[in-house]
Amino acid sequence: MKDILCLGDMCPIPLMKLQQCKELKKSGECIKLVTDHSCSVESITEFCSKNNLSVEIQEPMNGIWELHITKP
Repeated sequence: MKDILCLGDMCPIPLMKLQQCKELKKSGECIKLVTDHSCSVESITEFCSKNNLSVEIQEPMNGIWELHITKP
């Protein structure tokens, strides 16, 4: 699993980092993206929905989100 750390990155930087990630090209690949901006969670969730990617969202600390993105 590849980690993409986006703490402090404003929209649309986290989404752009995800779009450039080559690990999501193969089925079964998973990425963990960490962000502290709720707008990034919304934009990445929408991107995943449109691109047939599954996303699981966790908030391990208040205001910090971990998005586990998988290509089915």
